[in-house]
Amino acid sequence: MRKGLLKWMTRSMALLMATTVLLGGCGKKGDDTKVDSGNKGSVKSEARYELDPETPAWKLDTKEMTELTWYVNAEWWNTEWGKDIITKKIEEDLHVKINFIVGDDTKLNTLFAGGDMPDLISVFDSGSQAALKASSWALPLFEVADRYDPYFRKVASTETLNWLQLDDGKSYGYADFSNTKADYESGNIFATTAFVIRKDVYEALGSPSMGTQEEFLNVLGQIKEKYPELYPFGFNSFTTDSTGSMGDKFQDFIGVPLLNEDGKYYERNLDEDYLSWIKTFNEAYRKGYISDDSFADDGTAHEEKVKAGKYATIMMDGTPQRSGFLTTWMTSNPDAAYIAIDGPQSTVGNKPTLSQAGISGWMVSYITKQCKDPAKAIQLFTYLLSEEGQILTQYGIEGVSYTINSEGKYEMTKEAKEMQLNENDRFKKEYRTGEFFFFGHDKYKALSDSAFPDSIKQMQEWGKGKLVPHFILENTNPDAGTEEARINTATKTEWTTTLVGLFRANSENEFNSVLDNYKKFLDDNNWASVVEVKNQKIEKNRQKLEN
Repeated sequence: MRKGLLKWMTRSMALLMATTVLLGGCGKKGDDTKVDSGNKGSVKSEARYELDPETPAWKLDTKEMTELTWYVNAEWWNTEWGKDIITKKIEEDLHVKINFIVGDDTKLNTLFAGGDMPDLISVFDSGSQAALKASSWALPLFEVADRYDPYFRKVASTETLNWLQLDDGKSYGYADFSNTKADYESGNIFATTAFVIRKDVYEALGSPSMGTQEEFLNVLGQIKEKYPELYPFGFNSFTTDSTGSMGDKFQDFIGVPLLNEDGKYYERNLDEDYLSWIKTFNEAYRKGYISDDSFADDGTAHEEKVKAGKYATIMMDGTPQRSGFLTTWMTSNPDAAYIAIDGPQSTVGNKPTLSQAGISGWMVSYITKQCKDPAKAIQLFTYLLSEEGQILTQYGIEGVSYTINSEGKYEMTKEAKEMQLNENDRFKKEYRTGEFFFFGHDKYKALSDSAFPDSIKQMQEWGKGKLVPHFILENTNPDAGTEEARINTATKTEWTTTLVGLFRANSENEFNSVLDNYKKFLDDNNWASVVEVKNQKIEKNRQKLEN
């Protein structure tokens, strides 16, 4: 473990040094980046049009064409532009061409260190060092908007921007899939965690309850006896997702509190209700209801078993991401499709507090200080955030990729649907619907009954009323490069090892010994210092949420 920690610390220090150089060397500006917070909507833009707070600036701009370079910190991002109906339409409306660059954290740090910045940057962690130091390399969005496109204020979420404010009180990035409290209450976003069981197995056993630990073990025992070819119980891959779906996702499922009674950090991993269920899973393992394969399988192996219906029951997280595999099984075995049931329940009466994308969102996009045309950049932000842009990126163009039925629901055209089903690669290249998600939001998926596949609709229905915002816990990890960050990362790794050990313990004494060793690890590694940092960040979050 010490060698692993030393390797991690060495890599972290190298990245931190690169980031420091990177962030300190970004002061160089382009020709048109002067932004003054005093400029309001009544001020004439230096660019090429008169500002109108009631009209999106892209409709006023007379510039024939602008080329922008956009760095996306993901090597898998589709860099094509102008070949699909969505980016063609964006280019046509905004007179803009995008040259995408992709890479990983190393390439991002190299960009910063070199000082030759792209016009736009998108990263995937609002708590990263790059995001926290955005004031040194990015432009404040409200100030850019007030100077070039005041309509941005009409389409942007104030809650999202306030949440992403830095210590200077300014917001530099905008997050996609940023859900506010109102979004959670709207019913337009769905839970992505569920305890599922094969319908044929469930009905053959008399639709039993699996809520108590005794019921849970009893049903798994029946499955092992009557369906020896099946794995009685499975869960998301530990090798892919650290603790699979059995860590914080299962804690949410049984409603483990987010904070303690004083509103401070709560050690959810050591919650007695949660640990009592881990003991039950250990008993299930010792009875042969959980296979050793479940701890060794990577994501692909787990998904292949889902696709083949090999699990009788699954504690599943990320149902939309697994919908393709669920659909494959359901299509050939409709009577054996996976369905959500209540499953394990809290031993102390807590209700599920399932989480979804939080207010921090997923991908955060910025306009850099070296942006050649900040007016066009903020126009792009406004366009993609508007209902027009959201519908375009989610559904495409009316009459080409979708129609609106008599109930006002969006439906794919016959041609688009056939291409998606039979020539999916071609569909992605020509249509690209649902993939250009820089400013996407789940609420627009509610406009269509076919936004999600049938294989997970019952699971989503089951999850209604069970989503609870976890905003208070977002971005509470210690800042990268600090001693507390090192301890936090080491502890997360230790907990993964501990959880597997608890599942696979050969006796109650071994279970208790594994748990005691973890508690000792916390004490020996000054976990209290991490808790102190987390409490400081929890309090900062509380203040943001109260504003």
